[in-house]
Amino acid sequence: MKISCLGVTILLLAAGPQLLAEDDPQAAALATESQTYCAGTVVKGRPTSPEAIVAKVNEACALLEKEGPAAFPKFSGKNSPFLYEGTYVWVHSLAEGRMLVHPIKYKMVGNKLMSLKDVKGKRFFAVMNDLVREKGEGWVEYYWPKPDTEESVRKISFVKKCRMADGTDIVVGSGLVNFSDADVAKLELH
Repeated sequence: MKISCLGVTILLLAAGPQLLAEDDPQAAALATESQTYCAGTVVKGRPTSPEAIVAKVNEACALLEKEGPAAFPKFSGKNSPFLYEGTYVWVHSLAEGRMLVHPIKYKMVGNKLMSLKDVKGKRFFAVMNDLVREKGEGWVEYYWPKPDTEESVRKISFVKKCRMADGTDIVVGSGLVNFSDADVAKLELH
């Protein structure tokens, strides 16, 4: 069964939900709107706390555990509670490592990510999946562009294993891009 919502096509298959980002103007416009809104949520002069990241990931997990893939559109667009303090929440599948929700880089949706490397050669999505399989949650350090630029910067993301309402195991994550070195020094990074 195929459902389209806000420019994103959701395929509901026997193996579970899959998102396919079609190269269409609506999806591109929504990603631009999300990026602009996200960049506007930065709190000048105050770094985002690790606790804020953990709280937002927990909020997203609770929503996905309750609503499953029907909640995916809530992660994009202006006024989304999952675009905050200059960062965002994304969701990828644990089994395949396939991007299910990315509010800014919509062309990643539907793609398998396990072989994706950052600018320093780290397969950070593979590290994320290994971490949540082993510990359930944790922090991963890698290099990734900020929402308002293409330049890769140090990013520290909290990832957590969750199970959606339909039984699909997922990884929900959100990252620090505006952070205090003192806060990061307290984290166990992978």
